[in-house]
Amino acid sequence: MLAGPIRSLSRDTKFMATETKHSSAKAPSSGLFVDGPAGGTAVPIHLVGSAGDLDSVAAAVPSAKVWLEANGFRLGSRKVVLVPDATGRPACVVVGLQKPAAGRPPDPMARPELQLGTLAASLPPGLYKAAGRLEDPTLAAVAWGLGGYRFRRYKSGDPEPVAMLVMPPDADATRVRSIVDGTTLGRDLVNTPSNDMGPAEIEATVRALAEKFDAAVSSIVGDDLLQHDLRLIHAVGRASPRPPRLIDLVWTGPGAGPKAPRVTLVGKGIAFDTGGLDLKPASGMLLMKKDMGGAAAAIACAHMIMSAGLPVRLRVLIASAENAVSGDSFRPLDVIRSRAGLTVEIGNTDAEGRLVLADALAIADEEKPDLLVTYATLTGAARVALGPELPPLFADDDDLAARFAACGDRTADPVWRLPFWTSYEAGLESAVADISNVSDGPFAGSITAALFLRKFVKTTPRYIHLDIYGWRPAPKPLGPKGGEVQGARATFELVSDMVR
Repeated sequence: MLAGPIRSLSRDTKFMATETKHSSAKAPSSGLFVDGPAGGTAVPIHLVGSAGDLDSVAAAVPSAKVWLEANGFRLGSRKVVLVPDATGRPACVVVGLQKPAAGRPPDPMARPELQLGTLAASLPPGLYKAAGRLEDPTLAAVAWGLGGYRFRRYKSGDPEPVAMLVMPPDADATRVRSIVDGTTLGRDLVNTPSNDMGPAEIEATVRALAEKFDAAVSSIVGDDLLQHDLRLIHAVGRASPRPPRLIDLVWTGPGAGPKAPRVTLVGKGIAFDTGGLDLKPASGMLLMKKDMGGAAAAIACAHMIMSAGLPVRLRVLIASAENAVSGDSFRPLDVIRSRAGLTVEIGNTDAEGRLVLADALAIADEEKPDLLVTYATLTGAARVALGPELPPLFADDDDLAARFAACGDRTADPVWRLPFWTSYEAGLESAVADISNVSDGPFAGSITAALFLRKFVKTTPRYIHLDIYGWRPAPKPLGPKGGEVQGARATFELVSDMVR
């Protein structure tokens, strides 16, 4: 049994250069917000959902009513109109809010505050402020920060000027920046192509994060995994020239005593997934740079927790590998012994994420944390069931599942619970090993994958598994098309609730 962080057995010399670049970088949120008295010169943004709201706009800007009518603005139209003053400069921004459907529960993704995310990407450069009362000013500011995200690492030239928001006076500015900066870090990881984001670069990011927040980090790399019985991680990554690894970060928050909650986040860090010998077609391989989206979500959430200084004992385990094809690839029907002692028959080499997670979960479970969460871009079946925007959540604890879902709704980071349907475990039976890594049938793929993972959580009662997509297929109010760290903000909200 390993006590505390894993002893570092191998380290790539590239890590130090990457650490320096990341740790000295400017906080992403700093270019999207302005604090202090600058609000007097900012263009007000009015969220309009009623005739009374329109009257308030007209009282503040007398010319607004005529201008809005000329531009076809109607209540409930969801139209955005930039109203000029007499000189042609922006006097205010008017945003139409969609009317809630009668007889239906409110849509958590249609809250008025979230509309600020759309504006961050569409308004002309300048300084803006939210006018009137916001029901949740912190969420409004977060929406602005997430909507203003851009990935420019490979773009030539200087970045274009952006629209900036005066931080709402009632917003929790520290929390806003923790969420925006953590999400930006995670999105950048997913969006970076695999030639620049292999297992070593993922480790470098974790080490830079540890340096920034005074955490301890260590790793087990390559063949040294075998000395720690991490044979599943080793098998998945051994065909690649980029060695697989288990990365282990440990951090104790300020004021976190011996009885502080122990929170462990486990992320699937498959830097690229060819499918192995069960090779994916070209269409299935195209987005596989995002197969480390689970690791990105865990890292993003860890950044939020540490940046906010939550009084918890945090551990982050990232199982990272590249599922490549070579003469050393693991094969269908190989049998591999896991760290937990269970032998696993390989029914499909393209079901590799659950293998690396199994070994990481075994280590996490040895410590029996108060909360254990896994993030993984695990199954296409989850997308078939719930689509790309709504990750399934699995948990045996009903209260925990309900609390997590409520946190997701509050933070516009939604999830939907699916069951650990125990009778489907029969599909994972193997004639020659303790368990197969895939079901013997075509049904309930997300559930059977979750059941496989649960086999490696034997002592931790509060376990959540999130089968995320890790990608936004089209622009939405909270961000452009590209990488997304689903579940990270909801987890941060849950952990915050645990220590309030």
